[in-house]
Amino acid sequence: MNRRQVLTAAAAATLLPAALAPFASRAQGGIPNPMRLVVGFPPGGGTDMVSRLLAQKLGAMWNISVVVENRAGAAGVIAADYVVKQPADGSCLLMTNFSNHAVAPSLYPKLGYDVDRDFTPIMLAGISPSLLVCRADQPARTLPAVVERCRKSPGTVTFGSAGPGSVQHLALEMFKLRAGIDALHVPYRGSGAMMADLLGGQIDYSFETMPSATPQVASGKLVAIAQTRLRRSPAQPNVPTVAELGYPGFDASTWYGLVGPAGLDPALVKRLNTDLNAILRQPDVVEKMKTYGAEDGGGSPEHFAAFIDEEKTKWAKVIHDAHVTV
Repeated sequence: MNRRQVLTAAAAATLLPAALAPFASRAQGGIPNPMRLVVGFPPGGGTDMVSRLLAQKLGAMWNISVVVENRAGAAGVIAADYVVKQPADGSCLLMTNFSNHAVAPSLYPKLGYDVDRDFTPIMLAGISPSLLVCRADQPARTLPAVVERCRKSPGTVTFGSAGPGSVQHLALEMFKLRAGIDALHVPYRGSGAMMADLLGGQIDYSFETMPSATPQVASGKLVAIAQTRLRRSPAQPNVPTVAELGYPGFDASTWYGLVGPAGLDPALVKRLNTDLNAILRQPDVVEKMKTYGAEDGGGSPEHFAAFIDEEKTKWAKVIHDAHVTV
């Protein structure tokens, strides 16, 4: 062996452990540093708030950098489509939600991903009701009054949303079906812009997510008319449910959960699931999630996968019956 061959072999031997290190780490249930947590909405909405809370806690637990990356558009579909194209090594995960996992498969005929095939479920982070809200100076501030107003002026009463296929949009469509009314859907690029127009008087109502709506309700700028889970959230115990107010079975909640691209190492999935479940049990996280109205989070990846299937079935029927298109 000549001198060049010796040097080449020595260099290869030096580099080999570094090249194999990421694979060894994944095999042991570790993840790369940094890790990106992609959110399909602008900062300030419910998905973003939950993501930042869990990212901070996970980063502190593992002593790594967990960066929240907002890729807004198409009610989360752009972010989901991006994440499925990333390496399945744990470096890029998606805080998915109601919109891009339960609604998009029925709403977008040429969706760039398949929910069952292209993602690895990790854990359901929480389920949160929406609040039907309006400005404090709105004359119609009860559910019967809203319904009556929509019946007197069909197609003109405006309801804002974070975009086509968002929970605000689909909650409205479900309510229109159940109440037998017509109303005008006004989509925005995220909750932040929609909330600004609601407060400014450009739109009338919204089935806004509880994390986003609660501060405005607490300040007195908005009034909470009703909430959208089957039971009242402890975060808003004095706000009745839509189901209580004459529409039994009405359940139009958003939810948040962590997924990765298909093919994630099972050891990595197990470690993420175990540690995220532990984070959700931390007292300060429990209290923070309560303020978001986010409940019933945690459980196994299999539980999350079954939950997604149930949600897809429910919202496919609403989209079909309401003739929703984008």
